[in-house]
Amino acid sequence: MKLDLNNRFNRVRSKLLPLPRPKPLSSGWKGAITAVFACALLLILFQSYYMIGGQGPLRYVIGSVVAIVFFVLAAGVAALGLHLLKKLPTLYIWAVVASAGMMLFCFIVPTVSLILIAATITIVSLLGSMLWKWRKKEYTGIARRGIIFRVLWAGLLTVTLISGTFWYLGSGSDPLSPAYRLNEMKKAPRYSTQLPDPSKPGAYAVKTLTYGSPNNYREVFRQSGSLTTQPVDGSAFVSGWSSIRTGTLGFGPEKMPLNGLVWYPEGKGPFPVVMAVHGNHTMTDYSDPGYEYLGKLLASRGYIFISIDENFLNTSPYDDMFIFQVPVKENPARAWLMLEHLKVWKQWNEDRSNPFYGRADLNNVALIGHSRGGEAITLAALFNGQKAYSENALIKFNYNFGIRSLIAIGGTDGQFKPSGTTVNLHNINYLTLQGVHDMDVSSYDTTNQYKRITFDPGTAWMKSAVYIYGANHGQFNSVWGRTDGAGLANRLYNTKQLMSEDMQQQTAKGFISAFLETTLKQNNSYRQVFQDLGYAKSWLPDNQYISNYMDAHTSLLAGYNEDTDPSTATLAGGELIGEHLKEWKEETVQLKFAPSEYRAARIGWDQTASGGKPPVYSLRLPDEGVKPQKGSSLVFSIANLEDHPVNLTVQVTDRSGHEASLLLSELSPVVPMVEGRFLKAPFDLMSPVKEPVFQNYGMALDDFKQVNRDFDPTGLKEIRFKFDQSKKGTILMNDIGLRLK
Repeated sequence: MKLDLNNRFNRVRSKLLPLPRPKPLSSGWKGAITAVFACALLLILFQSYYMIGGQGPLRYVIGSVVAIVFFVLAAGVAALGLHLLKKLPTLYIWAVVASAGMMLFCFIVPTVSLILIAATITIVSLLGSMLWKWRKKEYTGIARRGIIFRVLWAGLLTVTLISGTFWYLGSGSDPLSPAYRLNEMKKAPRYSTQLPDPSKPGAYAVKTLTYGSPNNYREVFRQSGSLTTQPVDGSAFVSGWSSIRTGTLGFGPEKMPLNGLVWYPEGKGPFPVVMAVHGNHTMTDYSDPGYEYLGKLLASRGYIFISIDENFLNTSPYDDMFIFQVPVKENPARAWLMLEHLKVWKQWNEDRSNPFYGRADLNNVALIGHSRGGEAITLAALFNGQKAYSENALIKFNYNFGIRSLIAIGGTDGQFKPSGTTVNLHNINYLTLQGVHDMDVSSYDTTNQYKRITFDPGTAWMKSAVYIYGANHGQFNSVWGRTDGAGLANRLYNTKQLMSEDMQQQTAKGFISAFLETTLKQNNSYRQVFQDLGYAKSWLPDNQYISNYMDAHTSLLAGYNEDTDPSTATLAGGELIGEHLKEWKEETVQLKFAPSEYRAARIGWDQTASGGKPPVYSLRLPDEGVKPQKGSSLVFSIANLEDHPVNLTVQVTDRSGHEASLLLSELSPVVPMVEGRFLKAPFDLMSPVKEPVFQNYGMALDDFKQVNRDFDPTGLKEIRFKFDQSKKGTILMNDIGLRLK
C-alpha cells in the first residue's frame, strides 16, 4: 500500500531520532503546510532575484537553493527540539519556522516584519487547511450551518489576504504636503534681492572620460580612450573578504582597482576638483553612475567632477555567503581609496603627456559622500593630515592634499572610530544634507559631525546642516531611486509622501553648487544662502527646510557643552538667567534612535501659570571681553519641541540701559518638529517619526538700532528671549553668539 507523506516522514525520522511517534496528519494540516511553505518559497525566489539575480542564472539558482536549504534545515533542528513541548504537528512547526525565517529575510523591517509574518502565516495556514479539506471532500456530510460558517470564514480570510496584498502593493498614503513652505515663511522685503540660480548650467562645455585599472571587472573602465591606473593594496583597511567575492570580482583586497567616471570642463584650468563617493548598496548594482546629474552641472560651472567606483566594498549576499562572511570595518578603505585617487590625479597633473596636465587644482578639493560615503569623506579628511594610519602606525601616510570642503548626503556617523574616538576636524568647510523621509539613515546622525568641526577665529571656514522635507535616502543617487530598503521590504514604506526624483536632485544641485561657489571659488555672496534660506527662495524648490549655520566669524557666547551648570555661559563671566519659566535645564539632545553628542538648553513656558509676568530667558554679558563691531549680528539656533509654531521677542540692552526689540517672526517663526512617517499606516507610528533639528537665526544689531536710535550695538550688555508671543511652548536653545558681517 502506498504511504502518504506523513507516514514516509515518520518512518525515516524514527530511524534517525527515536522520538515519540506523532499522530497522523489530517488533510487540514497537510494543506496548511503546503500553502505556507509555497508562499514562503515564492517570496524568497523573488527576494533572491532582487539580491543576486544580476550575477547570472546559475548563481541565482545556487543562491536560492542554498538559502532555502539553510532555512529548512535550521528550522528542522528547532522544530524537532521543541517536539516534546508542543501539541501541533511536527511538520507544521517545521514549515512555519522555516517559512518565518525566509519571510524575515524578505521583509527586513524590525517589529513590523514580525507582525506581518505572523499574520501571513496564520491566514495562509487557515486557508490552506480549509482548501485541502475541501479537495479531500472532508466537508461531505457536514450540516448546512457548518458549511455556511466555513464559507463565511474562508471568505473573510480571502478578503483579508486580498486587502493586505493591495495594501502591500500600494505606495502608501499622506502625499507630500509640507506645512511651512519656503515662500510662505520668507515674505519680508529683505528677501526681494535674490542671488543667481547656482543649479543652472554654467558657461563651460562638458566632456567625459573614464579611468580604471587593467583587466577591469567592469567594461566601462576598460573601454577605448579610458586612462589606465594601477591597483592598490587595501588589505590593511578591510577584513572579512570572502574567497567567493574574490572569484566574482577577479581580485582580492590586495589589488583594489582605482576606477572613476569623470565630467570636466573644456578649458585650460586649473579647475577645482570635486570627488564623489557612493555608499553601501548591492555590489553588482553599480552606484557610481548615479551622480551624473551633479557631474554635468558642476563640470559646466568649472569643476572637475569625479565619481569613483567603490562598489566592490558593498554588500553582496551571494559573495558574502548570505551575511556569514561580510567585509567589516570597510569604511577606512572607502576613505583611503579617495586619497589614492587624488594621488593619481596629482601624478596626472604633473605629467605633460596626460590630458589633465596642469588642469586640476589639488589645493582646492571638495569631497562628496553619500550614506557610508558621508562618513568616509570625514575619515579621508582626517587621514589626509595624518602621518600614519590610526589603526596601524606601520602604514605611513603622506597625502596633504588641499581638501577644503566636505559634503555629506544622508551620511552615517560613528560606524568606524579611529583609535576608538570620534572624528574631530578643524578648519574645513562642511555641509550636510538630510532627508526628513530618509528610510535608511533615518536619524540625522551627521549633526554630530557638524558639531565636531571647529575653526580658527576670523578665518573663512563655515558649516551648514539642511533638513529637507520629502527627501528620502535613495533619490540623491539616480541608481538607488525611491526605495531605501532591500527587495520586498521596500513595499512596507510610505513612498507616496516623497518628492519626485527630479525635485530632490534639483534641491541637491542648488545647495551643493552654492556651497562650492562659496568655499572653493570664494564667491561669498552665496554664504548668505546658508545663513538665511530666504535669499534662495526664487530658485530652491518651494518646499520645507530647516537649516543650521556656523562660521569662523562667530564668537560663541553660549554653546552649552562646557559644563553642567545651566547658569554659566561659554563666555567667561557670562550669566544665563531664567525668569517665570515652567522648565529650564541643559540636556543632551535626543535624536530618533540615539542620544546625540551635543547639548542644549531646554526651555518651557506657560503664560497662564506665570501670574501675568512674561517668561524670559536671558544671557547677561560681562563688562569686559565682549566688543561687538559695527555690522555684527546676534545669532542663535532653536529647535521647536511642540506641534505648533513658536514666536517670541528678542530684546537687547546696552550698558546704558537702552533697549530695543524685534519679533522673531520678522525672519520666521520656529516651525514644529517635522514628521517623517516612513512606514505605511497602521505601522507608521511604530518607530520614531520626528527629532529636534535646529534652525539658525541671525539678527543684525543695526536692525535693533533702527528700532531705538539710542541703542549702542558696540555696548551690548544683555540678550533677552521673551516668550510673550506664544502662550506656551517648549524649545531647545543652542549656539548663541555674535557674528561679524
